[in-house]
Amino acid sequence: MNRVTMSGNDGFWARVRAALGRGGDAPAPAYGRAEISKPHKKSRPAQRIDDELRRGWAESAQRHVSLCVLTIEMDSQTEYFATYGREASENCLATLEDTIRSVLTRDSDRCLRMGRAGFVLILSDMPVLMARELAAKIAKAIRRAGLPHRASHAGQVTMSMGLAVVNPASNLDRSVFTNAQQAVKKAQRRGLGRLEVVDLRGVEEKRKKAA
Repeated sequence: MNRVTMSGNDGFWARVRAALGRGGDAPAPAYGRAEISKPHKKSRPAQRIDDELRRGWAESAQRHVSLCVLTIEMDSQTEYFATYGREASENCLATLEDTIRSVLTRDSDRCLRMGRAGFVLILSDMPVLMARELAAKIAKAIRRAGLPHRASHAGQVTMSMGLAVVNPASNLDRSVFTNAQQAVKKAQRRGLGRLEVVDLRGVEEKRKKAA
């Protein structure tokens, strides 16, 4: 009989070798027979964002009002992760999420995680001026939180934002979300804690006339 040696826990492999040595009549270990229960499948963040975008689009189109999409991303997230580690990064993002949610006053507004260090708000029936005011309140709340970030020029955690506004009409157009994502990247290229706004309402009017 060939002997197979494996590295690892000596006690564990001793029990395995003993079980193999007893032959086929040896009872199978309990963990070999146990059924592994599968966790309930959770909706991916991207799917939750898409569902929320559909809901907001439909509501705004029905009421003939504006829809705003506000994307928010942590500045210098890579540097924060390298400086503080994974656990601290997750704790920081959890605090940021709570801070953002504390500013929201409407039950219909939800803060959803986006990517590694971002969030998105789908704001149905919200004029662009009110959305800008909300962005300013969020930025102020984050500054008050005063989360340290020694790898940032600001010395504390900041978040940049991209705001896209549209007047929904018929079918869902995801470009409003894409434009909000592009806007937050543009804001981050400009500096820390910036806001970039994209108004797509003129584009929609041109499409209607062209049709």
